[in-house]
Formats: sequence, structure tokens, C-alpha cells
Amino acid sequence: RWLFNQAVCTLYAFCGVLFGLCSLTSLTVLSMVCCLKVCYPAYGRCWDAAATLCTAAPALPGRPRLCPRAAGLIPGAWSYGPEPYGTACCITWKASSREAMLYILALFIFCYLLPCLLILVSYSLILWTVRVSQRAIRQH
Repeated sequence: RWLFNQAVCTLYAFCGVLFGLCSLTSLTVLSMVCCLKVCYPAYGRCWDAAATLCTAAPALPGRPRLCPRAAGLIPGAWSYGPEPYGTACCITWKASSREAMLYILALFIFCYLLPCLLILVSYSLILWTVRVSQRAIRQH
């Protein structure tokens, strides 16, 4: 059972969602920058300063202000509560309203599925580029 009050549960769950989304966003940006640098070197040179900024962005003090809307600060979208075993708190995934269902669906698509697909495509393009260049080296 959850040992603390509802305010601590809400803070714990909010931080879990916020840091999870920011982490996945950082990984997505880094994979896309790597893809540009490896697969499209002419465009990748333009991203030297941006890549440095994106790599250092998690350490910037203002960065958490970018994610609060995605982390669940929309009033009435959902609530936070203890998980079934009571060891942690998270979003109460049982959607009680249409808005909650749409927000959970949007969160899944835009904050999980889309970043994962972008990461997969980025690293697939990198692997394909390496394979093509390896074949070109073997032929010469």
C-alpha cells in the first residue's frame, strides 16, 4: 500500500511522466542528429551547434518548462493514483471521460509511438548507409 499522502503520490507520478517524456525526447533528437551526421553529411554540418545544444539540453535549468503540458498538467485530463500493488504512483489509466481517453491516446501516439518509430528509422538509415558504403569499399 502507498505509504504517503495523495500530494506526494501526485508529485511522484508527475515527475515519473515528466522525466520519462523528456528522456525519450532527448534520445529521439540525438538519434535524428546522428542520422543526419552519418547519412547526410552535407546537412549534418549545419547541426554542429544544434547537436551540442541538444546534448547539453537536459542539464539546462529551463528545460523542464518545455514538458509540463505533455506531462499531465491539463486540468481534468486524468488523475494520479497508486498502482495496484501500491509500491508506486502513476497515471490512473482507467479513462473516466472522453477527454481523458483522447489525452491518453495522444500521449501514447505522440510521446511514445512516434519517438520510437523515429529512433527506429534513424538507426535503420544509419545501418543502411554503413552497409552501402561497406559494399562500395569492397568493390573498389
